[in-house]
Amino acid sequence: MRFFSDNAAAVCQPVLDAIAAANRVDTAYDDDALSQELDGAFSGIFETDVTALWVSTGTAANALALTALCPPHGAIVCHEEAHIQNDECGAPEFYTHGAKLLLGTGEGAKLTPGEVERVAASIRDDVHQMQPHALSITQASEYGMVYTADEVRALGDLCRARGWALHMDGARFANAVAHLDCAPADITWRAGVDMLSFGCVKNGGLSAEAIILFGDAREKAAEIRYRRKRGGHLLSKGRYLAAQILAILEDDLWLANARAANAGARLIAEAAPDRLVYPAEANEVFITLGAEEAASLRAAGFDFYDWGIGEARFVTSWDQGAEEVRPLADAIAAL
Repeated sequence: MRFFSDNAAAVCQPVLDAIAAANRVDTAYDDDALSQELDGAFSGIFETDVTALWVSTGTAANALALTALCPPHGAIVCHEEAHIQNDECGAPEFYTHGAKLLLGTGEGAKLTPGEVERVAASIRDDVHQMQPHALSITQASEYGMVYTADEVRALGDLCRARGWALHMDGARFANAVAHLDCAPADITWRAGVDMLSFGCVKNGGLSAEAIILFGDAREKAAEIRYRRKRGGHLLSKGRYLAAQILAILEDDLWLANARAANAGARLIAEAAPDRLVYPAEANEVFITLGAEEAASLRAAGFDFYDWGIGEARFVTSWDQGAEEVRPLADAIAAL
């Protein structure tokens, strides 16, 4: 009955089992056997050599990645609804020691090359203005919209032309890949992404996320390791984070969980096609909902987030099957 956030979902059993299996003596920090497996596991998924670093939160993943891509005197272009702008309490600015976020607009919280160029055009090549060094996009977006491979590639080409880095906030990266049914490489490094914040917690994990470094950006790994320590995110028993991530990756559990969450969102969207504010492409559904209608759903026991005036957000999780989502879908259809 809870559709407030996938952050509140249960931890999937393979992750709990992996944590238990890791409960033995091993080397501290990230020199343990499990942490040493991460590069290889992610390299297989992305079909290229990558460097993977665990952290405990998505905020840390985003902030540490952007810190390595943008100096304190620089700027990062992102959508005005991006998580790094509205939901991380200034962590990117804090970790970068003052880099500025330059905000663009776009339908469904997605940026287009034209909008990014508009934002960039307002910045003079002048010591008095902070120069953009990176672009950050969210996959899936804050409104559950997914960037296609062509859309990411267009932004990647723009970044290369301007000498910027491209960061992807992938808190719901798995949901995007499941929706597109594509190779993870096609919407990351093949499209020009330099660093990816790979989300696990929203997808059945407990307390582990990953920063994935592609291509030349791998040279930033040593710097991020120092920044991770200085920022308080080098856990002494890092094997427990690595264990979670490896369990999520094994046998493509990360995709199975995402497909289940996406399927739940489709059930809700199909029940309210005329109410949809945005297409339901991942595991978030935004619909128009009056105050009395919202009250009636809550009275029936459904928990969700008010999203502006006359709108609501419903988020489905990996562990909510059709039998749990269908009552909500029916209740919305009956309004």
